Amino acid sequence: MAMMLFIFFPIISVIVQSLHVEHEQVIRKVESCDLFGCKESTTIDQEATAALRAAEPLGQFAGFKTYLDRNHLATKEVGTTWKNTNSWRDFGAQMLNLPFYKAIGFTLTFTFVVTPLVIIVGFVIAVAVNSAVRQLRGPLIFFSLLPMMITPLVGALILFWMVDARGIIGATLQHLAGDPELSVKASTPLMWIMLMVYGVWHAAPFAFIVYYAGLQTVNKETLEAARVDGANRWLQIRHVVIPHLLPLTTFIALMQLMDNFRVFEPIVSFAANAHATSLSWAIYNDLGGETRQLSSAAATSVLTIIGVAILLSPVLVRTWRDFDRK
Repeated sequence: MAMMLFIFFPIISVIVQSLHVEHEQVIRKVESCDLFGCKESTTIDQEATAALRAAEPLGQFAGFKTYLDRNHLATKEVGTTWKNTNSWRDFGAQMLNLPFYKAIGFTLTFTFVVTPLVIIVGFVIAVAVNSAVRQLRGPLIFFSLLPMMITPLVGALILFWMVDARGIIGATLQHLAGDPELSVKASTPLMWIMLMVYGVWHAAPFAFIVYYAGLQTVNKETLEAARVDGANRWLQIRHVVIPHLLPLTTFIALMQLMDNFRVFEPIVSFAANAHATSLSWAIYNDLGGETRQLSSAAATSVLTIIGVAILLSPVLVRTWRDFDRK
């Protein structure tokens, strides 16, 4: 019942909203006459517009019109671009000028770069902490978890200030490059890199704590047997530890794919929307300001849900097959 209330019904509501568009304002022509003649002007009929919106609060039914417009799948623009370009490279470059494809381009890049790096970095930290002497493990665990304890928006702002020209990272980059005018904030490639660095920095503690808990369940006798057989540290990790932690890796991958596909906080904190936009940022942008575009935000939300489902399907199918064998 809780899943129906908090997951299923909201998704159905968003889908229904995406199939409607806002009512157009009712325009009324008014004719005014004086000694010099009559003039015709137009004005918005507020009462008629309010009555129309009250009668149909969802708006006017539009079907899949919103999904196909320029701010989403842009089917008309894609067809025109396909006819007027001679190579895949030019076609891809033109596609990235469209809002939805620009957002999906960064979203997928962020997801497929950050997710494996989070898994690798988290695993390395977990192995290192687990190998440390017992007296140092407490402080190491505390400092390793700090990025996850900090609110995402605050953490992104901290890094944003650090990459400023007056910040330690920004000043260091200028010194290393020998360019006092170098600015991370003005460069699209550097901004993408910093957003991904933040993504790894913020999410790696989650992977670390999951792997660290998993390392406590590794069979000590198996490790001892491998050590007796002459396996060095790397071989023990490769043939004993990694296979043992594979189910946890699947779990972390699932969680990170969902989180990274919904990247939002760093784009807002870094004020990076001129260089990088995501699907979640597009939803936020549609809902912000005085003119809320509910239908556009709803359509982007549905496309985001579909994208997450497509990304997770290979892992879910593999998990189901492993479960079915058991």
